[in-house]
Amino acid sequence: MADTSKEYNEVIDTCRSLFQKKMKDYGSAWRILRLPSLTDQIFIKAQRIRGLQQNKQQRVDEGQVSEFIGIINYCIMALVQLEKGVVEQPDIVLEEALELYDQKIAATKQLMMDKNHDYGEAWRDMRVTSLTDLIIQKLLRVKQIEDNQGKTLVSEGIDANYQDMINYAVFAMIHLEAKAASYQLGPLLKRNSIEIVSV
Repeated sequence: MADTSKEYNEVIDTCRSLFQKKMKDYGSAWRILRLPSLTDQIFIKAQRIRGLQQNKQQRVDEGQVSEFIGIINYCIMALVQLEKGVVEQPDIVLEEALELYDQKIAATKQLMMDKNHDYGEAWRDMRVTSLTDLIIQKLLRVKQIEDNQGKTLVSEGIDANYQDMINYAVFAMIHLEAKAASYQLGPLLKRNSIEIVSV
C-alpha cells in the first residue's frame, strides 16, 4: 500500500505542477465553465486516448500520458465547480485554487486507499485500455445524470464519478510509467512535466 501511495503522489505532483503553471498563465478562467462543458472536455480526451490505444504500431505513447493528466485536472475543476458553483467571471487566485486542488485530491486519494483496502489493489491486474473504457463508461453515466438535472434514483452522484475517473487515470499513468521503464525509455512523468503545453 505504501508503494501505491508514493506512486499516486508522484502522478498527482505532475498534474498539480501543470495546473499551477496554467493558473499562472491564464488565471481561473475555468471557473466560468459549466459542468457539461467540463464533462465534454474530459470525454474528448478519453476518446483521444482510446484512439491512440487502437494504433497497433504503438509500444509506449507519451500522448496518452498528457491526455490522462488533462482528465485528472478537468475532473478536479469539476469537483470544485460542484462545491463552489459556476461564476460569470474568474474569482479565485492561485493560492485558493491550489488549496481547493489539494482538498479534492486528498478526498479522492482517501477513496482510492479505502477501495484498495477492500479490493486488494485489483487495478494492478487491469490493462490501461480497460481503465480507459471505465473512464468513458463513467463519462456516459455523468452525461446521463446531467441530462436528468443531477437527479439519480439509486446511483452515486456526479462527484463520485469524477473521483473514480481521477483514480482510474492515476492508475493508468502508473501502468504507463512502469511500461516505459520496462522499455528503458526513462520516466514518462518527468518528461511530460516539462513537455506538456496544454490540458
